[in-house]
Formats: sequence, C-alpha cells, structure tokens
Amino acid sequence: MPNQPTNHLPIFDGHNDVLLALYEGKRGPGVTFFDRSADGHIDLPRAREGGFGGGFFAVYLPPDPSQPAPPEPDDATNPPLPPPLSLAYAQRTTMAMTALLFQIENQSQGQVKVVRTADELAACLSSGIMAAILHFEGAEPIDPELHALEVFYQAGLRSIGPVWSRANAFAEGVPFRFPHSPDTGPGLTDAGRALVRECNRLGIMIDLSHINEQGFWDVAKISDAPLVATHSNVHALCPSPRNLTDRQLDAIRESDGMVGLNFFVGFLRADGANNADTPLEVMVQHIDYLVEKLGIERVGIGSDFDGARVPQAIGDVAGLPKLVAALRQSGFDDASLRKLAYENWLRVLRKTWKQ
Repeated sequence: MPNQPTNHLPIFDGHNDVLLALYEGKRGPGVTFFDRSADGHIDLPRAREGGFGGGFFAVYLPPDPSQPAPPEPDDATNPPLPPPLSLAYAQRTTMAMTALLFQIENQSQGQVKVVRTADELAACLSSGIMAAILHFEGAEPIDPELHALEVFYQAGLRSIGPVWSRANAFAEGVPFRFPHSPDTGPGLTDAGRALVRECNRLGIMIDLSHINEQGFWDVAKISDAPLVATHSNVHALCPSPRNLTDRQLDAIRESDGMVGLNFFVGFLRADGANNADTPLEVMVQHIDYLVEKLGIERVGIGSDFDGARVPQAIGDVAGLPKLVAALRQSGFDDASLRKLAYENWLRVLRKTWKQ
C-alpha cells in the first residue's frame, strides 16, 4: 500500500529537474529517489513531509560533453547559451532519463505512478500516490518529421516545451540576460508550427516557459489548447526575459490557460540576484499579481526544484507548507489554496488532454 500523505494540502508542481539530478549522480553514489538526502530538493521522504502530490518531471538535456563548452561570460548578467544538440545525443540521453522515471515508478511499490490521463492524476491526488507527468524541457529529442513524438507519446509523454533557452529545429528560447525583454528573436520555424499542431492533435501540453516572445505569439496563433507556462513569473516585478509580460498574461487568461510560480530567486527578485536570502513575501507578491491578471483559476506552482536556487525560507520540497501558510496569512482562503495547490493544474490538463 502507498504511504499516506501528511495532513498538508497536496501540492501538484508544474516543474522539477530531479531526473537530471539523479542522472548526473548529484546526490552521490548509490543514492536513489527513495533515500532521504541532504542534497538537492526532492526525494520521496522529503516529498511526503511537504505534502508534494506530484508534478511534471522534466527531461532536461545537459550540454553534450563531447562538444566544447561555451566560453566563460565577460558579463554575469549575459551568459552565453550552450550550443545546439545533435538529434542522436538528444534521443540517447532522453531515453536514459525517461527510463529513470519508469524505474522510479516500478521500484516504488505503488507509491509513484506515471500518469497519462487527468482521471489518473485525480485518483493519485486523492489516494496519496505521487503522480508524475513526463515532460520534455525542449524538443531536441523530436525529429523535424515528428516520428519520435508519436513514439514518446505512446510511452507517456504528455507535456513538452518546444525549446529550452538554446535554439533548436523548432524555435528559439530566451537567453539568461538581466534585465531584458523576452522579445529576443524570431519565432517558430515551419517544424515548430507542425509540432504545435501535432501536440494539439495528440493532446500533449505545450509549455511556453522558455520560448521567446515571438514564439509565444506564434503558438498563441496556432494552438487550440490553453496557453500554459509551467514555471515562469511576472516580468513587471522581475524583468528577466524568462518572465511573462502583461500582454502575455492577458493572452494566457483569454485562452483559459495558467502559469506556475517559479521558485528560482533570479526570476522572483526585482534585482534579479541569485540570492537565496529572498523572503516568502516576494513569492506571495508574484502570486498576487498573477491572480489579479489571470484570476484565481489560472495560477499554480511550478517550483523548478532541483534546477534552480530557491529561497532558503523554502529550502526544499519539505518546505512547501511554509509557502501555503504565507499565502493563507496574506488572505487566501481554503478554496483558493486548493485551486493554487492542485485544482487548477487538474482543470487545465483536462482541457489540454481533451479528457
């Protein structure tokens, strides 16, 4: 029988990079997802403590170690992006990282389930089974003819970002400049437009978190699904190109989509500093702004755990109840907190997956 969750409100999370941490062995030799660790942000014991109901488990592809690394930046506010990846490297690495997720499911004795439908997600949230959605953070493992998309869909892929910040065959992402607009280059390629249409047909969610502004508007023009940014914040409060402008937020609201709050301090702070001494009030400020622009039904959590520095007041996944308490103290009632914690993700996935 699966472990029962704590008494905390279950939180479904729009983005984590724990598969990358495990793939790269960042927890140390032999340390698994089931072992409590002092490193990183998510493992099963700490997730249980924090009421983590599950989330989007990202396959993020690190730079190809056989290729030269980008030069050290002259300016820390404008680091260079890694070079594009070959399809062969991307597919090989994606297979290995996706296998890790299925191995976690198989070894969990019923405590973790890779979900493919909204009904499966709802059942997991109500029973205390951790729900995992397979997400690709960048479409590099997909060939321009999209043959691999069908294969990965059958394997369980239900969410994809057309691009991470480096360019690929489908689109261009935003660089990590600060301060800067997300309007940084051309939009979708022809292959990118075909990818959006095929994701719509299959019912794969399109994540707009890393795409540049022109690519965002191209997706908005083509897609018949809600517009979703799984782990992004408010550009008006923190002028990173990874954050969303008011016009983009208006388009997300009009599509009945949603935004998941990113915990990375550099996307929260007005000064863009990579400083963990960032109070919970800054996170609440972004939530308040998103709720004002989008409505309470279109905001959630998208932590970026294991992929970013988060406020030390949160620490790791076990600290999620602290954010819930801060939101409650700022005036969010029980019904609103349930929407922010998991109901909004369930709603938008039902619409996107057409179930």
